[in-house]
Amino acid sequence: MVQQLALDRAFSALADATRRQILVRLSEGPASIGELAEPFGMSLTGMKKHVLVLENAGLVTTEKVGRSRQCRLGTERLDDAMAWISFYQRLWERRLDGLDAYFTLRKGTEQ
Repeated sequence: MVQQLALDRAFSALADATRRQILVRLSEGPASIGELAEPFGMSLTGMKKHVLVLENAGLVTTEKVGRSRQCRLGTERLDDAMAWISFYQRLWERRLDGLDAYFTLRKGTEQ
């Protein structure tokens, strides 16, 4: 149940294009809330809300540094999401390989 809740939070956070762009920016290194907000023309309050969603999902960590809040990538939850995606990717690849083999066999018997 806990893992499902973590996945729900991660996928919900990733569903928003702005939050995905925040993660791309943070992949280049830490940034303050102000630095993250600037390219979007967004208020600090608006950016804080996006960062909070990412932080609750475990995708971002924040730390108070002086008067600003530094944001960094947090990889744990993204690893959980990737493991979930990989499991289903392998499952569907096996099923599609089986379907391909069936059609190849069927095509050979029709000739």
